[in-house]
Amino acid sequence: MIVRGTVAVLALAMAAAQLQGCVGAAVGAGATVATAASEERGLVGAARDTATRAEINTLWLDHSEEMLRRLNLDVVEGRVLVTGIVPTTQMRLDAIRLAWQANGVREVINEIKVSDKGGISAYARDSWVTAELKARLLFDKKVQSINYSVETVDGTVYLMGIAQNRDELDRVQSYARTLAYVKQVVSYVRMKGDPRRGAT
Repeated sequence: MIVRGTVAVLALAMAAAQLQGCVGAAVGAGATVATAASEERGLVGAARDTATRAEINTLWLDHSEEMLRRLNLDVVEGRVLVTGIVPTTQMRLDAIRLAWQANGVREVINEIKVSDKGGISAYARDSWVTAELKARLLFDKKVQSINYSVETVDGTVYLMGIAQNRDELDRVQSYARTLAYVKQVVSYVRMKGDPRRGAT
């Protein structure tokens, strides 16, 4: 089972490299595989989550291009975090319903906001917060940044992933709270030793 999953990931990476048609892409694909292998969830777990994410994106696109454009998606060990701002309650409901239809989904966390507000300036601020937080985590040797996903919506930072311990998570949350424009930090991070990680 593990060997088959590993082969699938390698094949996927090589296919991506062939589609790009250059040596640089091959190096990038190799780096992607190496990155996935170093994550806490491992190579097979990362491949499984990538497949789940791709399937949800396809379901959203088939339903509504606007849905795919407005929503953010993070998948860690079958836990799906959906964030973003949509104009109607119906779109919010449809997005979550479709997410549950994908293979490998164990949990769907609904953090979609319904609003007709927002705009380019709000999006720019949120993008800056996400990029700045990711950079701070990347350069902190006490944080394994590869195990964290970050999304920012309307000033709320959503954290997803696997923390090595409480001290590491506290550092990550502290970075997020001290950034400009951040109104709130919501964490869906689990501890490395959390028995729920292996639950089905």
